[in-house]
Amino acid sequence: MCGRFTITHPNEALVALFGAAMGNDLPPSPRFNICPTQAVAVVTSDTGQRRLRAMRWGFVPSWYKAPNDGPLIINARSETIATKPAFREAVRTRRCLVPASGFYEWQTGEDGAKLPWYFTRTDGQPMALAGVWQRWGDLDTCAIVSTEAGPGMAGLHHREALMLEPADWPLWLGEAGHGAAVLMQPSEAGRLVCHRVDRAVNSNRAEGPGLIAPIAA
Repeated sequence: MCGRFTITHPNEALVALFGAAMGNDLPPSPRFNICPTQAVAVVTSDTGQRRLRAMRWGFVPSWYKAPNDGPLIINARSETIATKPAFREAVRTRRCLVPASGFYEWQTGEDGAKLPWYFTRTDGQPMALAGVWQRWGDLDTCAIVSTEAGPGMAGLHHREALMLEPADWPLWLGEAGHGAAVLMQPSEAGRLVCHRVDRAVNSNRAEGPGLIAPIAA
């Protein structure tokens, strides 16, 4: 599951990494507590031309009469994405990558408190999370694809965001033909590292680099 994430890499670095043109509506970076309904940077590809552009995190199905007409959809399960009415067209024709420097996951403490952990790639590179998107009116919206948790989640949650490696980006973006379904697998051991962070991040109003600073578990 992915409910909060960070983007600490500059937009210019993301443009270079993904070989994309930079949109003129990108949210600023760094951001240390990206929450649902906020604008996020995503990579799309149109006839092979990649673009880093802004979308609202919170997928709005075509039949909603307003963006808040139904449940807030921030994740799409890989196991059902091809059959769910909200996603089945998007996963065929509107896939995207959602860059992230890291993401948060929570553990329930003995006293019931929510204890946050921060996950990053072992190599320090930005993550490329698989996503799907939908245009609703003049609003472009997206959801992050989730899959069964791999060993890198350290048993903290049974779901994780689908993280794609550079060799897989062309297939997910539709640049390398069909067959993207084969990519919907948990991350392998050794790709993620995590540490405990302060409970300040439990507030969706919190911001700043202190949120990702490690503390004793």
